[in-house]
Amino acid sequence: MLYQDRTAAGKILAAELQQFANRTDVIVLALPRGGVPIAYEIAQKLKLPLDVFIVRKLGVPGQEELAMGAIASGGARVINEGVVHALKIPAMVIDEITEREQVELERREKSYRSNRKPHQLTGMEVILVDDGLATGASMKAAIQSVKTLNPKKIYVAVPVAERGTILEFRSQVDGIFCPQTPSPFHGVGQWYKDFSQTSDEEVTELLSLAEIMPPHTIPASNHSHR
Repeated sequence: MLYQDRTAAGKILAAELQQFANRTDVIVLALPRGGVPIAYEIAQKLKLPLDVFIVRKLGVPGQEELAMGAIASGGARVINEGVVHALKIPAMVIDEITEREQVELERREKSYRSNRKPHQLTGMEVILVDDGLATGASMKAAIQSVKTLNPKKIYVAVPVAERGTILEFRSQVDGIFCPQTPSPFHGVGQWYKDFSQTSDEEVTELLSLAEIMPPHTIPASNHSHR
């Protein structure tokens, strides 16, 4: 099945996540930029708070689409050792690219959030959302970083993923929600009719909308454990 676009995929994924609806101990975290329209639909339909968790892929020089690793908010870095060894990429090159992507990660943090502080994740159940998983490098970095923030549980929710990647993730999180694991996979974009790039403006707008229409008013006492 092809998804019409990310918004349509978000609505379908929300139906699989009904068990989390209206809960005050659950938060939806989107991996920008492609994960944001999907996560927005989930958060609205299930009446859950929405935030972003910034991840930057470390692309192989000259083949930027190929991930040799990723970095995430909070300082986690995941290296795809198989790619690094196969292409004999020196540590110095990885460090240089990490440094450059760190600058972009920090720029996006400021741009997307404006003056909003990140949500506290301690004691929360976190649903990490992206538009799909190929190698999973970005999601691995996000999971590692989120774990350092002491959540109660971590779930991964994506509309489509490579089957082998899903199997790899089963031991890393508390649950995975993925309606489609087609084989052969051929990349995330193949499974959307419209896979046009999500803009920074769209990310900022959806986060602002989610902030304006909060899912529920949580009494102050519920924040005391965070």
